[in-house]
Parts: sequence; C-alpha cells; structure tokens
Amino acid sequence: MKILIASDHAGYELKKELISYLTKIDYEVEDKGSFKYLQEDDYPDFVAPLAREISENDDLKGIIIGGSGQGEAMVANRFEGVRAAVYCANNLDIIKLSREHNNANILSLGARFLSIRKAKKAVKLWLETSFAGEERHLRRLAKIKLLRGKASL
Repeated sequence: MKILIASDHAGYELKKELISYLTKIDYEVEDKGSFKYLQEDDYPDFVAPLAREISENDDLKGIIIGGSGQGEAMVANRFEGVRAAVYCANNLDIIKLSREHNNANILSLGARFLSIRKAKKAVKLWLETSFAGEERHLRRLAKIKLLRGKASL
C-alpha cells in the first residue's frame, strides 16, 4: 500500500521518523513536503496537494502532520471524498473508529501532543484497521457525500 505523507515545520521531525518507520514495515511512502525545516512555512501548501491526490485516488491513504493536526485536517476535508481524522491524544479507540466507522483516508497527527512511540503505534493501528462496511456506516458516508453535492457512492 502506498502512503502519502506531508507536514509543516511543526511536524517535520515526526514526519521523518514516520517515513523511516513505515518503510521498515514495508509500506511505500511518498513524501509530499515540506522537504526542509522552515519555521515560516504554511501547512496548506503541503496538505492541499496531498488531499487533492487522495481525493482523486481511492487506493491511497495519507498522513498529515502539524502542531495540533487540526488545521491540517480542516484543509484536507475541503476536498471531495477526503475524510481526515485528527489524533493528538492518548485514546487509540479514536484511531480504530475513524477507520471502522468513517473509513478515514487521511490521518492528521498533532506532533506537539504525541511522542514518536505513540505516533508510530497510532499510525500502525490506523493502517491495519479496516472499514467495517456496515449499512449504517455506508448510509452515513452517503449523507456526507450529499452535503458535497455528490449522491453516489
């Protein structure tokens, strides 16, 4: 499986760690930037191209990283078909539910609130958790698509 990954300056170091980790556990990883630490960079410049690519390809998943993960998810969720879930806390049930119930295709991490160990654990769980595909979840995802003006699954 191919994973796209992007961060701003706040997530730059964690992104480097996750790229190394994901490669070691046999994922193909494509770094979408930032490619060097720049305190003045802006997360939309890296998150938007990643989210656009995810919105155009159902087979891809993405990881975006910022200080809190909140702004990054807000940018990503502006793209049709993107369902970005934020993780910056200790409860891993959020990770499982984002995949099982919402079929999240982007994981947004808050680097200022996660250790490298916790981030790796969350990413692994997120990637290994499948969408449950139950009728109630499909119905809810269909309603989300209607909000964006697209009625078909």
